[in-house]
Amino acid sequence: MKILTVIQHTSADYFGLMEDHLEGRRIGFNYHRPFTESGIVPAFSAVGDGLVLLGGGVWGSAGERDVPTLKEEVKLARACFMAGIPILGIGLGAQILCLAADGSVEAAPLTFSCGMAKRVNADVLNGFMPEEYINPVYMRDRPVPPSYAKILSTDEQGHPAAFQIGKNVLGFTGHPGFKLAMAEDLIMEFEESPPDTGHVVEALGAKKHAIGDALVPLMTGVVQIMGWMEK
Repeated sequence: MKILTVIQHTSADYFGLMEDHLEGRRIGFNYHRPFTESGIVPAFSAVGDGLVLLGGGVWGSAGERDVPTLKEEVKLARACFMAGIPILGIGLGAQILCLAADGSVEAAPLTFSCGMAKRVNADVLNGFMPEEYINPVYMRDRPVPPSYAKILSTDEQGHPAAFQIGKNVLGFTGHPGFKLAMAEDLIMEFEESPPDTGHVVEALGAKKHAIGDALVPLMTGVVQIMGWMEK
């Protein structure tokens, strides 16, 4: 059984709808919560069959409101990258991934959106990425993949929505398994919230089935790229 090491940056942001897809494939995961009083960033020696860096709510990485454990997480992601350990970064996690792999981050205001992402071509993500899919983003700042990264999809503004670095490293600006309850919890958890949250929450609720449908092929591709299929 594969076991993933997962770093959360807020209790409201977790695997969401992705959990069932992982458990159905007998892929286990251990959440680590450095933001809690007793939580720490796991050591490199403690990383299992993959490192997952989740979103951060109001936290970013471009200097305005950096996640407190940014330096330690970049160091861990860099070590995993150099060792060939699969890495999945979502939202803030994708930013940390870029910083660890010689990319960068652009400063951007806290944003909550539920737009569309469009794949670059039919071959990306082993051919399992939908032509278009819902791209729920709750994030401050924006990841800039390194020049050698492969862009898999773009958002409505033309920015990378998903990218691949090397053989088994993936970044998503939006959360493929985002749930309405996660958005509501993120809004309530912090004193700062993005503008126009009510409208986006309403749109997200209307698109929950489309998110679930797109997640089926997306997770097939992710699991294959990461090498998490049971043998």
